[in-house]
Amino acid sequence: MFKRILIANRGEIALRIIRACRELGIETVAIFSEADRGAPYLSLADEAYCIGPARTTDSYLKIDRVISAAEIGNVQAIHPGYGFLAENAHFAEVCRSCNIEFIGPTPEAMNLLGDKNTARRLARDAGVPVVPGSEGLVQSEAEATSVARSIGFPVLVKAAAGGGGRGMRVALNDLALQAAWHQARSEAGAAFGDASVYIERYIEHPRHIEVQILADHHGHVLHLWERDCTLQRRHQKVIEESPAPMLDDSQRRAICESAVRLIRSAHYTNAGTVEFIVDRAGNFYFIETNARIQVEHPVTEMVTGIDLIKSQIRIAAGEPLPMAQEDVKSVGVAMECRINAEDPKRHFQPSPGRIERIFSPGGFGVRFDSHVHSGYTVSPHYDSMIGKLIVHQPTRTETITCMRRALSELRIEGVKTTVSLLGEILSHAAFVEGRVDTTFIERTWNT
Repeated sequence: MFKRILIANRGEIALRIIRACRELGIETVAIFSEADRGAPYLSLADEAYCIGPARTTDSYLKIDRVISAAEIGNVQAIHPGYGFLAENAHFAEVCRSCNIEFIGPTPEAMNLLGDKNTARRLARDAGVPVVPGSEGLVQSEAEATSVARSIGFPVLVKAAAGGGGRGMRVALNDLALQAAWHQARSEAGAAFGDASVYIERYIEHPRHIEVQILADHHGHVLHLWERDCTLQRRHQKVIEESPAPMLDDSQRRAICESAVRLIRSAHYTNAGTVEFIVDRAGNFYFIETNARIQVEHPVTEMVTGIDLIKSQIRIAAGEPLPMAQEDVKSVGVAMECRINAEDPKRHFQPSPGRIERIFSPGGFGVRFDSHVHSGYTVSPHYDSMIGKLIVHQPTRTETITCMRRALSELRIEGVKTTVSLLGEILSHAAFVEGRVDTTFIERTWNT
């Protein structure tokens, strides 16, 4: 087992990793930008080093500074958390060259699955359903038009690199496709430095299902069941739950087994998430793999009882998975609401500033993962998420009731938050009955 680990991240996930390391008896080295100087969670690490100014490109994304902190801190491994450098294959390669273990997949697996076009080909070879689309990258408008006509409109022009909804455009006809092809390429080039795109059929009103996996260095691959991440706004997840309410047992097993086949074929190790969309007829299609821990990992932890952060660390240290697939049970229903410092009444405008007072909810089955506190200043430089409220109860009805109660107790004063909107969503009949799709929030609240 490792003796010291550097955490190449900030905020809630950095605190989560520090806590897991302390329970494993591992010392931690934290890094921080000038904007995060003095954050209380940093005091829980054994050491903490400033790596630059507030801008992420000058601090958390600065590979040489992160590596320097790791060398000064004399660590054996780096945990990247999520975001920032978590899916950066070059960073993983640099860690390897410096004899520092990267707690995540290998650079080779990351490159293989990080390019969506290559990942689609791998999925097809593994017998995993993919959305009908181009066989490879689309190089011209003429080719785009030919592919679109062959698979049928509407189509989605999609960046081969990156994620988060960037480099994606829907086209309903030939004319719209011309604009979509140029816009997607331009946005992808600016966001990811790679303008490559491919085309797939646009599945209207789908559900978004993802499967959590763990894979060790001894050939063992497990799925930890699925999460329903359908509730989104502009491709950003808002509420996640497990199990997925609209899947039957045969669909659930088929989608989870497909995820395992894909991960095994990529020779992938550590934690990861295989993402699918499910159409109205119940057909599922692979869309991408997230080669890291997910923001919503607590949902899986609550229903399975498996600590995913500790599992990541143990796998990276060379330990075999301590359980077989039949040992992984899903018990009850868990749900997570992301709490963002945004104003839903002003088109979700970010609301940085000082949190004057915060009161966290509690009670049986309630968990609040957050690094913020009364007096904390929400920085305009980083993601607006300030916490995650997670609830676990025996049934979905009880989970929704408990989440409503917990949201009503959560008090955050000084900045605007999405708490009230979350309460409205949880009370909406369509959500309660499970009749939602990925556009539900935008259609219902006109966001």
